[in-house]
This record gives sequence, C-alpha cells and structure tokens, in this order.
Amino acid sequence: MRRVYTSALAMSIMLMPAAARAQATETSNKVANGGISAAGWAGKIDAKEAAQGQVLNNSKLAMEGKDLHVITGPAVTYWNPANKASGDYTVKATFKEPKYMNLNDHPHPYGIMIGGNDLDTDQASFLYCAVYGDGKFIMRGMGPAAFSVNGRALAAASVHKAAGKGEPVEQEIAVSVKGDKVECSVNGAVVGSYDKAAVTGAGKAKSTDGIYGIRFAHNTDGWVSGLTMTKP
Repeated sequence: MRRVYTSALAMSIMLMPAAARAQATETSNKVANGGISAAGWAGKIDAKEAAQGQVLNNSKLAMEGKDLHVITGPAVTYWNPANKASGDYTVKATFKEPKYMNLNDHPHPYGIMIGGNDLDTDQASFLYCAVYGDGKFIMRGMGPAAFSVNGRALAAASVHKAAGKGEPVEQEIAVSVKGDKVECSVNGAVVGSYDKAAVTGAGKAKSTDGIYGIRFAHNTDGWVSGLTMTKP
C-alpha cells in the first residue's frame, strides 16, 4: 500500500484561508532596472527575502517629480537618514496605487515606518502602519525579528477600497507618537491606538525615537507624496 506523507508546513498552508495561502506561497518578482535612484535614500529588504536570494536592487525606488515611486520585488523598507523624529510627533504621507494589485492577485500593504534604529544592520528595529487597498490596515514592526502589534489585518471604515483590480486607490496614512501612545490614522481617522510600552522593548522596536520612512510589501507598485514630520 502506498503511503503519502505531508509535512507540517505543507499542512498548515493547506489549512489557511485562500488569500493567506496565496501570500504564503507567492514568490517575489525581480524588478527590471531596480535599485535606489532617489538622492539621499537607502533601503533594506527583509531578512526572509535575503535568505531566499533576493537583493535590494530587485526592488526600485525613484524620485519622479516631487513624488517617490516604489516598485517591489522583495518587501523593503526605505528611508532617508536625514529624516529623524523624537518625542511627540506625527509622520504622514499620501500613498497611491494607480492600478490596484498591478503586480499581484491579492492585496499587499504599504505605509509609514517610524522609530528606525540600526536600519542598515541585522539588528534593525522599527514600527510601521500599513494599509491594503481592500479596506484593511495592519500595525507591525521589526525587533529585529518581525512582530505583529494587532494580529491579522483589520478592516477600518476610513481605509479606502479600490473599485476593483487595476483601479486607482489612494490613502493618507499618519503615525503619531503622543505621550505614552502610538496611533495610526488613515484618511483622517484613528484606526489603531497602542501603548508605547507594548510596542517597544526587547524583541520589539528599540524606541519610537529614530528615523522615519516608508514600507512596501513584495510585488507592489505605488507612489508616495507629501512625506512630512510635524511636532505638536
């Protein structure tokens, strides 16, 4: 009698919802003419991507007019080391997918990164709030291993939904540090508020003080405008 053995990993993937299963098995593309051409900017792909043979130049960051154009490849965090924030502050920008899911068949997130420390090392730590064009958001970080703040992506009324694949969708994302709280706002409404003590420390972000920038998941094509930091 023939026996068929299934690994624990394969079984766990089989039991996932369809969208999660697609994400677990999807490979990152290699972007033609990739690399960073935006002056002063740097970037780093996720350790998981690097372990699979991906490199930073397989994604692309370019300054086109006053806007940043990002095309990924591997998931990547981009920053300009001159962009630093400490104490209480708000970092915000407008993100646009001109063609929703242009490079993928399920939603991929993008958003604001704050509290960047040791970013160009294997001990990088930061927080980020990212949105999906299907009306959801997620708060995550690196410390240096990836960690989740709010679990799975959550639906929020203020997050815009694309009309369909190939249609445009735009979001204004802001991350604020206010006293002992870290808040994520999307299109003017707070979607998540977290105790600073719960998102910083061992295995999480080193601090909310640090470099700020942007974060894009793999296989995503988007634009960023108006990246600014303001103090109260």
